Amino acid sequence: MKACIDIGGTKVAVSLNTGAGLDLLARRSEPTLKTGPNDAVARQVMRMVDEACAEANIDPSRVQRAGVSSAGPFVLRAGLVELAGPNICGGMAGPARGLPNDWMTATLEAPLRQRFAEVRVENDCIAALEAERRWGALQGYEHCAYVTWSTGVGTGLCVDGRVLRGKNGNAGHGGHMFVSDNDDALCGCGNIGDLEALVAGNAVARRFGADAATLLQRARAGDAAAEKTVDELCRIMGRALYNMIVILDLQRISLGGSVFTNNKDYLLPQLQAQVSGKLPALTGGSELVPAGLGDKVGDYAALALLG
Repeated sequence: MKACIDIGGTKVAVSLNTGAGLDLLARRSEPTLKTGPNDAVARQVMRMVDEACAEANIDPSRVQRAGVSSAGPFVLRAGLVELAGPNICGGMAGPARGLPNDWMTATLEAPLRQRFAEVRVENDCIAALEAERRWGALQGYEHCAYVTWSTGVGTGLCVDGRVLRGKNGNAGHGGHMFVSDNDDALCGCGNIGDLEALVAGNAVARRFGADAATLLQRARAGDAAAEKTVDELCRIMGRALYNMIVILDLQRISLGGSVFTNNKDYLLPQLQAQVSGKLPALTGGSELVPAGLGDKVGDYAALALLG
């Protein structure tokens, strides 16, 4: 039995898989814990796995393999992953960011290894990239990326058929590239003016006084001010996608995350417009597409880590 664990800045989702096929059992989701000791998220995950087992009438001792798709960045301590996620750890940017803890990291892999015989932890976008390459919109592509536009902004990158990971498994943290000196855009990592601080779901509410869903609803209804704001968000996000394409010579980028997925018909043409026709020698033959796994990409991302 496998535990499929998806940890984000907003929610944690857990489901079970028997090892046969793609069926996910006893899925549950709840807000990510951000109070208490810094192992709170790991303990939350283990509790949720036990609850899923109870719902499915499965002995928890049978669940010995855990795939963990988690928002990063990661810090390695004694070779084990701890989370330094800007939307989870309040100590990174300090009280101005408004998170209810002073964690610099959240311990994750060490507690899980006390519970499971096998644990594989990967950045959520790397895991989603693996899932999209196996079952989704990136099947057959060797030069590709998965990008999430959600609570945060993240990417998983593949060049020459090889998934890029980097020294601590943090390759693809494009959400923290500097794109502006905007002094009202504080990211949870402490940067001011990076991509995530400007366009991520949590940034929209702080910057514009309305959450991303409300802002996009207004824009779709023809509110001129909201349309202008969304146009600017797409200009910034689209330029980031362009940069990825020209730096890595990508064929296809698969897009997911709640901000994008819930509004893909409205956002995709605007994002594509920031790429199409610009330096065709590098952007020609490249395309942006919705994630083939849709809003289930996080669940299957964790499953993809376990083979």
